[in-house]
Amino acid sequence: MSNKFTYHTKQSAPENSKAWLPNGFVPNLHAIMAESPALLEGYKRLWDLSLGSSLTPLEAQVVMMTANFENNCHYCVPWHTFIMKQAKMPDAVIDALRSGEPLPDAKLDALRTFTRSLIQSRGHAGDEALVAFFEAGYTQRNALDVVLGLAVKLMSNYTNAITHTKLDDPPEQYGWTKPRTAASS
Repeated sequence: MSNKFTYHTKQSAPENSKAWLPNGFVPNLHAIMAESPALLEGYKRLWDLSLGSSLTPLEAQVVMMTANFENNCHYCVPWHTFIMKQAKMPDAVIDALRSGEPLPDAKLDALRTFTRSLIQSRGHAGDEALVAFFEAGYTQRNALDVVLGLAVKLMSNYTNAITHTKLDDPPEQYGWTKPRTAASS
């Protein structure tokens, strides 16, 4: 059996995926996800829900990029770098997220630290991590919206890991390999 996954177009995709694929440019992640209409729909719906969460756009990117980094996602780190650059988010934050280093903003770094703790502990970060998150100014709703962001990234990061998704042209300039000596903080 071949382990090469199909990059679907709107024409070749299973019928139930076609409504979830855009006309025109289809990112390779979506093209692969189209093989599973349920995965593609779930991903697109959760993505949209995450955009309306209690986290600011920058905070949502901190959650997603932290997951991308921790999950070693060769595809999502460049894409989110591209998204963050297009939104004119701070380069110092982008660079720190790409390198796994602490963020220059204490509140954002508390978000990164909490997110990282959840990933590394498989959701069992403990009360101390949650208290530190709250002490940084975040709320219970924010904590739950971090979980939503992680659910979105689980779908994309894991899909990219098993399919070795080819990077698209728009973010290609931001190609990424996880640094060998990432910060442990």
